[in-house]
Amino acid sequence: MQGLHLTADLYACQCGASLMTDADTLAALCVRAVESAGLTLVEQKFHTFASWQGQPGGITGAVMLAESHLALHTWPERTAVTLDVYVCNFSTDNSAKAERLLDDLMIAFAPRRQITNRILRGSKDPDLQGDELLLEWINKDSAYGFRAERRLQTCRTPYQMLEVFDTPQWGKLLRLDGCYMSSERDEFHYHEPMIHAGALAHEAPRSALVIGGGDGGSVEELLKHPTIERVTLVELDAAVIDAAREHFAAIHRGAFDDPRVQIHIDDGAAYVAREAARPDGARFDLATLDLTDPDTPARKLYTAEFFARLRTLLAPGGTVTLHIGSPVYNPERVRELVASLRSVFAIVRPFGAFVPLYGAYWGMACASDTVDPARLSGEAVEQRLRARGIGDLQYLNGDAYRALFALPNYYRALV
Repeated sequence: MQGLHLTADLYACQCGASLMTDADTLAALCVRAVESAGLTLVEQKFHTFASWQGQPGGITGAVMLAESHLALHTWPERTAVTLDVYVCNFSTDNSAKAERLLDDLMIAFAPRRQITNRILRGSKDPDLQGDELLLEWINKDSAYGFRAERRLQTCRTPYQMLEVFDTPQWGKLLRLDGCYMSSERDEFHYHEPMIHAGALAHEAPRSALVIGGGDGGSVEELLKHPTIERVTLVELDAAVIDAAREHFAAIHRGAFDDPRVQIHIDDGAAYVAREAARPDGARFDLATLDLTDPDTPARKLYTAEFFARLRTLLAPGGTVTLHIGSPVYNPERVRELVASLRSVFAIVRPFGAFVPLYGAYWGMACASDTVDPARLSGEAVEQRLRARGIGDLQYLNGDAYRALFALPNYYRALV
C-alpha cells in the first residue's frame, strides 16, 4: 500500500467550458492523460449533475487504475476543479507517472491559482512506522522536510510531543512539537558556533550554564575547553535527556556523566530567579540559552526581563549566547530579540551560520557587558584552539569564526 497521493485545488480555470460540464469531454481528457503518463486504466465512471438555479451542473469522475485511482470534481459556477491522484508503489515506483498525470491535467484546466499537496502513503514496514516525509513549517508560508526510514520513539511528555526518527540524510533526528531540534550528522553546524563564539572570546572560562540543551550537544562542546570546571545544565523536560541518553550518544558523547556536569530538571526561568535572589547564588563565565523557539514553553526566556535577571548570574567578563531565529524567515523575531538584548547588555553581537537541519541561515547572538567576540582575530582563534587542545571541530576554525560575524546587508539592516 505504500505510494504517493497528490491533491490539487484549481481556481479560475481558463479551459473551455465543456471540460467543466460535459462528461464525455472530461472523460476523454482523463483517459488521454492516464495513457500519456504510462498508467494502466481499468475502469472509469463520470456523472454530470443537474443544473441548479440556472447554473450548469458540475461533473464527478473517477478513473480506476491498476496502480490505484484518479478522481476529480468540477465546479463550473466557480471555474474550479478539485482532483487527486493516488498510485501505489508495490512492484515499481510509479511516483513520476503520478506527477506527470497531475501536471497534464493542470495544464489542460489552466488555473490562474492552484494549491497542491504531496502525501506519502503507507510504509515498507508499518510496524516501525517508516518512510515518513517529515515536514516543518519555518513560517506560515514556508516549509521543508526530510524522509525518515524509521520512527524510533514517539511520546507526549508533560510539555511537548517528542519524536525520534532514523533518517537517511541525518541519521537519528530529534523533533519536538513538530520542529527539528538536532541530528547526529548535522548538530555541529549549530552547536559549535553557538558555544565557541562566546567560549573562545573568554580568556579562561571555568563555569558555564546551559538552559535547555537536553540533547547534550552544547554541554559536550563546553567540556572541550580544559579550563571548564563546572557545567550546569537546566532542562525543563527530563524526557529529552532520557531520549538523548538512549538515541544520541553521537551528540552528547557521554557528557551527561562527566563529573563536571550538574543536571537540574527545572524551569530555566525559575532556576535563574532563585539563583539571582541568593547572595551566594551561582555565577557563570558563560551562559547558553539552547532553547526551543519563542512560541513554545520557552517563551518567557526570550524577554528583556529574563535577560536582565540572567545578567546578574554572570561573572565579570561573562557572556550569554542564544539562537534568535532566521533573519530570512523570521525577521521581526530577530529584530525584537536583538533589541531586547541591547536593552540589557552593553555589547550585543548578532552572528549567523547556515544550519542544514533548520533549512535556513540561522541567527544567533552573543551578549556581554565587557566582551566583544567580533574583535577576536582569526589568528587569535587559531592560537586559542591550539593552546586549549581543541582539535576535533568539524565547523569552526579561525576563518569560519570570523565569518560568523560577517553579516549580510539584509541581516545588518535588521539589527
